[in-house]
Amino acid sequence: MTNSEKYDNVFCSVFEVGKDQLDGKFTFADVKSWDSLTHLTLISGLEDAFDIMFETEDILHFGGYENGKKILTKYGVEF
Repeated sequence: MTNSEKYDNVFCSVFEVGKDQLDGKFTFADVKSWDSLTHLTLISGLEDAFDIMFETEDILHFGGYENGKKILTKYGVEF
């Protein structure tokens, strides 16, 4: 499984959406179900999927699908 597939699978599982909905507009401001609980569930799922531990600053700034990819590159995850 590619890193992109892992990433998408976590988002699809947490938010119960199809991959076709994941794009630059998939952000906390635009997704009604993106609240503090789903945010932490997302972070936890990504940490498990990529075997990393996010720094607090990255958790706070992880506010969207595309932005998340940029943050993950900091941890050696390539897309």
